[in-house]
Amino acid sequence: MERGEPTRLPFDARPLTEPADRAAIRSHVRQLRQSGRVAPAGTAKIVIGVVVGAVFLVIFGSTFVSIISSLFRMGASGGGGPLFVIVPIVMLLAVAAVAVVLVTRLVRGTKGERWWRLDRFAQANGMTWYPSAPKPPLPGMIFGRGSAREATDVLRGTTPRFVEFGNYRYTTGSGNDRTTHRWGYVAVKLSTPLPHIVLDATRNNALLGSNLPASFDKDQRLSLEGDFDQHFTLYCPEGYERDALYLFTPDIMARFIDSAAALDVEIVDDWMFLYGRREFSTLDPATWAWLFSAVAAVLDKFAQWERWRDDRLAGSQPEAADTPLPFSAPADALRPPPGVAPQGRRLKSGVPWAALIIVGGFALFWLFGEVSDLFR
Repeated sequence: MERGEPTRLPFDARPLTEPADRAAIRSHVRQLRQSGRVAPAGTAKIVIGVVVGAVFLVIFGSTFVSIISSLFRMGASGGGGPLFVIVPIVMLLAVAAVAVVLVTRLVRGTKGERWWRLDRFAQANGMTWYPSAPKPPLPGMIFGRGSAREATDVLRGTTPRFVEFGNYRYTTGSGNDRTTHRWGYVAVKLSTPLPHIVLDATRNNALLGSNLPASFDKDQRLSLEGDFDQHFTLYCPEGYERDALYLFTPDIMARFIDSAAALDVEIVDDWMFLYGRREFSTLDPATWAWLFSAVAAVLDKFAQWERWRDDRLAGSQPEAADTPLPFSAPADALRPPPGVAPQGRRLKSGVPWAALIIVGGFALFWLFGEVSDLFR
């Protein structure tokens, strides 16, 4: 711990698992709505009711319509009087209404308990919980894509530095091709900008290669010593290889391997991000213990990173005066200023050739089959 650094709170996962107090949950939800941290109860009820009703119609709609149609046909054919048709229909509608109400209450109760637990967990660990954050203004590769961008169940802490945990989703495409992408992320604020560096974890790669939403020029790959390459593929801007070696010393590489080998890592501007294709902000104590450990493992190494300076910015310093001075300038004043030269701020995009070749192969195979059918 550096001198003057505040004492860190011990990890406390009890709010995630201790018995739920229903009265406390209801009171907590009322306070959240009154304070404006979540939507008013009326709006929430309407939204949940519409969603539950839509799901009910999708699952039971065809059966419901078939029963009513059969009753009408029987009534029209003289199989019974009007009551024979009306009474069963009213009963079916009543059953449907009760089912929607019960499921709505169940959904609201589950969400209320989740809010109650996460809010108390955040407080116990020196953080603040937010139910959602639309379009978070973060520079990471997952945040500027698609539409309907939203972070949910966000936990933020500011001691010893700004850290944010959250779940994130965005959509791409439209119609039948519409896809919702879901991520978990950790965002850690640094004190100085660094070159754009990506560690693509090999453990979570998909069949067609990286699971990341962006691909990078292969010429920017940098091989590091030891078995680091077995766990991560490192990308850094061309010309910044020595800088990456300064940042990723053997002890830092060992910490990433031990604590974050299942996570993708991105350093961009003055942020470090950890990504995963799973929910990070959860009620699972083991997930939180893992994420806290991963952040803590590299937190005390950031001081080394923040001493880094980009020598390419040395030319931006004011030239020394021609007249000799009666004193010597401090050594730190002769260093380049904090920042990154333009060529190091962003990696160059690449083409996912492996995926394109496989997809193209399937397309050619299908086309060959269609053409063959024409000549039969």
